Amino acid sequence: MSIDVFDFFSGCGGTSKGFELAGLRPVFALDFDEASSETFRCNFPDVEFYLSDITQFDSRILRDLIDRKNLTLFCGCAPCQPFTRQNTRKPESQVDPRRSLLTYFGALVARYLPDYVFVENVPGMQRIKGNSTLNRFSSNLDKLGYSSRIGIVESQGYGVPQRRRRLVLLATRHGSISFPRETHGSELEKPYATVRDWISDFPPIAAGETHPDIPNHQAANLSEINLKRIMATPPEGSRSDWPEELHLDCHKSGYSGHTDVYGRMRWDGPATGLTTRCISLSNGRFGHPEQNRAISIREAASLQTFPTDFRFFGSLGSQAKQIGNAVPVLLAKTFGAQIADHAAERAG
Repeated sequence: MSIDVFDFFSGCGGTSKGFELAGLRPVFALDFDEASSETFRCNFPDVEFYLSDITQFDSRILRDLIDRKNLTLFCGCAPCQPFTRQNTRKPESQVDPRRSLLTYFGALVARYLPDYVFVENVPGMQRIKGNSTLNRFSSNLDKLGYSSRIGIVESQGYGVPQRRRRLVLLATRHGSISFPRETHGSELEKPYATVRDWISDFPPIAAGETHPDIPNHQAANLSEINLKRIMATPPEGSRSDWPEELHLDCHKSGYSGHTDVYGRMRWDGPATGLTTRCISLSNGRFGHPEQNRAISIREAASLQTFPTDFRFFGSLGSQAKQIGNAVPVLLAKTFGAQIADHAAERAG
């Protein structure tokens, strides 16, 4: 039996692509970002896409798209920024309105009762105690007859070449369901995937250059001072390796935080977690391991395990944001396969 995927907060399509690779069938997607919508539509031309805020979306549209002969999966990977550490201690009066997006998603689940539910977000979403959005969402699933599993997963344990901790909620109306077991790690069948495994085959380009033959293999430009800084950074090095004249004023005054900024990635290990500024040298350890630039859009997408034929649209900054916000494709594929196996066991 086919499993139809309804991807709310789809972004550029990391979740949908992973589920598609696992044999599931994306049929619907919704997002409010125009650049993300262009990316999604290009890569999923047969999926019904709606450019809309979920708070304004007319959910009656879903009636004609849900085929009760098939199983349905609703995924709701809402924007993660409201749940980062910087935002979890704000007074109630300053709570980011995006936290309520999961509530709107929950209302759609309650209305249409999909067979499976998948939610991915940052671990900070779970740290909010008491009557939190996540707790209310999980409690409502229980009342609707779902069996849920919530936990923190390490993306590198599933073959993603990136140290990316994520919260995942997986639920079904058909018995219990478990998370897939990790396959990569020092004591498991496969070693962690590395930066070298995923980006070493891309041809060299300079800062500010776009490769003529490889889509999205484009690197951000660097100022003269930042070009000097990356040139002074050895393999696996950081700003601590620079001569004094290249240090930022804040570092000269004794500031010791954010030690990864301006650093180079390490070839033979997973990358640090990619953010929405993953192609910016000054916003993390996003320097190329050898070349004098930050990683390109294509390389960032590869570290998020997007296939090389997956195209991105919008400004350079928008493309980086799309990639940084995406669910790693391989992580989604692994959970999609777990859902497919669960459905097959139920049918058998």
